[in-house]
Amino acid sequence: MKAIFTSCLIVLGFFSIAQTKQDTTKKLNEVVIHPYFSAQPLLRSTGSIGLIDQAVMDKQPSASFVSTINTIPGVRMEERSPGSYRLSIRGSLLRSPFGVRNIKIYFDDFPLTDAGGNTYFNALDVSAAQSLQILKGPHGNIFGANSGGVILIQPQGTVSDSTTLGLKLEGGSYGLFRENLILNQQFNKYSFNLTQSYQRSDGYRDHSGMDRKYFQTFHKWDYAKNATLKAFIFYSDLHYNTPGGLTEAQYLQNPKSSRPAAGALKSAIQQNAGIYSNTLYGGIANNWQINEQLKHVVAVFASYTDFKNPFITNYEKRKELTLGLRSYLEYERKQTDLNWKFDLGVESMQTSTDVDNYVNNLGVPAALQASDKLKAAANFAFAHLTVDLFDKWLFELSASANLYKYGYESIAPIAIAKNTNSFDIQVMPRAALSYLVDQRLSLRASASKGYSPPTLAEIRASNNVINIDLQPEYGWNYETGLKYQTLNNRLFIDVAGFYYNLKSAIVRRLDENNAEYFINAGGTKQWGLESTLVFWVIPTNASNFVQSLQFRNAYTLSHFKFDKYQDKTADFSGNNLTGVPKTTVVSSVDVQLPKGCYAFFQHNFTSRIPLNDANTAYAKKYHLLQAKIGYRNLRIGRVPVEIFAGADNLLNENYSLGNDLNALGGRYFNAAAKRNFYGGLAVRFNKP
Repeated sequence: MKAIFTSCLIVLGFFSIAQTKQDTTKKLNEVVIHPYFSAQPLLRSTGSIGLIDQAVMDKQPSASFVSTINTIPGVRMEERSPGSYRLSIRGSLLRSPFGVRNIKIYFDDFPLTDAGGNTYFNALDVSAAQSLQILKGPHGNIFGANSGGVILIQPQGTVSDSTTLGLKLEGGSYGLFRENLILNQQFNKYSFNLTQSYQRSDGYRDHSGMDRKYFQTFHKWDYAKNATLKAFIFYSDLHYNTPGGLTEAQYLQNPKSSRPAAGALKSAIQQNAGIYSNTLYGGIANNWQINEQLKHVVAVFASYTDFKNPFITNYEKRKELTLGLRSYLEYERKQTDLNWKFDLGVESMQTSTDVDNYVNNLGVPAALQASDKLKAAANFAFAHLTVDLFDKWLFELSASANLYKYGYESIAPIAIAKNTNSFDIQVMPRAALSYLVDQRLSLRASASKGYSPPTLAEIRASNNVINIDLQPEYGWNYETGLKYQTLNNRLFIDVAGFYYNLKSAIVRRLDENNAEYFINAGGTKQWGLESTLVFWVIPTNASNFVQSLQFRNAYTLSHFKFDKYQDKTADFSGNNLTGVPKTTVVSSVDVQLPKGCYAFFQHNFTSRIPLNDANTAYAKKYHLLQAKIGYRNLRIGRVPVEIFAGADNLLNENYSLGNDLNALGGRYFNAAAKRNFYGGLAVRFNKP
């Protein structure tokens, strides 16, 4: 086995000897996406869309989404410790001490983001997704309130025409162990998927262990020639410890340490700081093709989360229940030179949250500090028109009318009767066009409005005060770009430039007790440039020694500044936007060799990152290098087996991933793992 991996490394030095034989070269398929109700070639899309398919995910470490999602320009994902995700699209992390906010996420036809504006993205296992489409910039026109963007996740099993059984086992540094089982079964008009996984890790830092059990099932039944029923359920049991932020001196002295005790405050270990989260989610969707022109889709869904968070200063318990519906009617006409489609729909959901805070007595809840009940209702109606003229001009006009309100009731320490706070109805339009110059080049432009009301976790933050003065953030995004691909799809280039002017930006603050609260603080002016390049240096050709060689590059330039931003007596106008690196460059090389041997290398450069609004503290720039090699054609008896090994942070960089922004006492830093390794095997049976 060692000889196989050695051979894979040796042959990387001989790319130049590969000869292309045109008669055996496979034609590269055109990339097709489904961002706005229907399929369209990526070349003709009107927006900036990042696509992550199964092939891309297979090359990345499977223990986390971080490395995979960060291959998309304009998108930044962080992990303060295993399981503790933070995610931003085009630069908004000020609202997210942890988790995902001001981004809307869908699992197939079902919204994963609740009515309160929160998304438990870390509840998902990587194996749950078959592909992701990331729509950058505000897309409230058909997806409801968001100021950052939208992520559309295609679950495992949604595309399946065979019976598949797969098992994957993986182990690595810092106690990593991961097991994943996938079953796809096709019975004529009925198919189903079962996905199960278990993952645990001790973590790089002290008190940073995690443990997740995950189960998912997806069912599809074509019960009539013109109708399909889908059912989807997942259950996640997640626990991870939170080691806490370090000051720069502590970080440089011992980056593996957790937050120590300070004065009257106990340490993260003493308080057993961590997250305990159990989530059950389910939904049913029906797709009815009424006739050749008319289609109706309806989805109903529900979720329940039991959340516990022992923290340094308190112990929080939350119970959250969400119920919702999404439905739309679509009318389509296809003519010789003019195709058009009109969608009209609604989405309505409600989330009820019971939240209690206790004194944290060494990881055990003690005296009750505060108890509140909150209820959020997010409702919107939307309309979407697509016009395709001469297969060259693609026009999209869409808008939604959004109504958001929340109710609150305090039980302790002071009882407050039920109250409701409603925001004005907001109309979020989007106008976009794409022009196909020829079969290789397309140009596009768009304008869209973003709007994001405060989440329940911001209205009632960890200072246990219900902030009824907090207002939504909003703004206009203007964008233009071009896409170019060669006729044989060997080269693809996507370049986008945008300007986003965000108003009433919601930002996080900490009080003297290290409890967080949120305020509206002026706005931001965000100029950005993003580019994607995919080049098949050697197209797929089974007769070559190097059977394929693909190069990818993602470049992000973020010139993001605060605008008219004053906090008490400090004026931060003109400062760099906190938490956003100015430049990010991610490049990779994927090599396929004879007999199922492959190698993958990726480099990530991230420039320095401002850690506070005053721009007086920065995280240093860093270079990350990772590699993965494997062999697919191993057989044990009649069982096909793939073996692989990989390494991350090969340069052994000391860097912080998931900085605590504007942290009290300068505790900004959450050290990421130094050089680490993983390896495993995968078994997969396919029956046509």
